[in-house]
Formats: sequence, structure tokens, C-alpha cells
Amino acid sequence: MLLDIRTYRCKPGTLNKHLELYEQKGKNPQSKNLGQPLLFSICETGDPNEYTHIWVYENAGDREKKRAAMQADPDWIEYRKASAELGALESQKNKLVVPVDFYNFKNPNKN
Repeated sequence: MLLDIRTYRCKPGTLNKHLELYEQKGKNPQSKNLGQPLLFSICETGDPNEYTHIWVYENAGDREKKRAAMQADPDWIEYRKASAELGALESQKNKLVVPVDFYNFKNPNKN
């Protein structure tokens, strides 16, 4: 199992507008291609301009295949264009991690 932790920082005062745009145009094509995220969150403490989401993949090949399909999805392309026009995103950090064996991890996309 591979977890993709993605943290984004928006310009001050633009987080809500960016998340509204994502909900309207980005959520459906991303979820259609990647499945449901393990987490999609905003900060309770720390940087109020950041949000994080975590996606679950079987392995690196599964991640590559799903992300390629998403990047080719016309609705995702439309969202990315609208996001660029909004200009809210300032930075992005990605980290790929694997869970330890001694906790029973539940994949949100498996029954």
C-alpha cells in the first residue's frame, strides 16, 4: 500500500475560494479517477492557508496509472485551467509513504 500525502498552500485570503472551486469542478473528476481520499483537511492549528489530502494506492504502478488517467480527463483539465486562472495556489509538497505493519490500516476504497 502506498499513501500520497499532498499539502498545498494558498495565498492568504484565497483558501475558501480555492476549495469552493475544487468542490465544484475538481472533486468529481479526481475522485472518479483516484477513488476516495483517506483524508481531505484544512488546518485546525498551524498555517491557516494550507490544506492536505491523502490518497491511497496499491503501489507505485497503481498510482502512476490512476494519475495518468486523471491528467487526461477533460473535466480535470478544465478544473486545472480554472484553478490556474484563480491563481490561489502558492506552493505544493508531496510525500509518498507506506504504513507500518503493526496497525490495521483501512483503505477507504476497499470493502
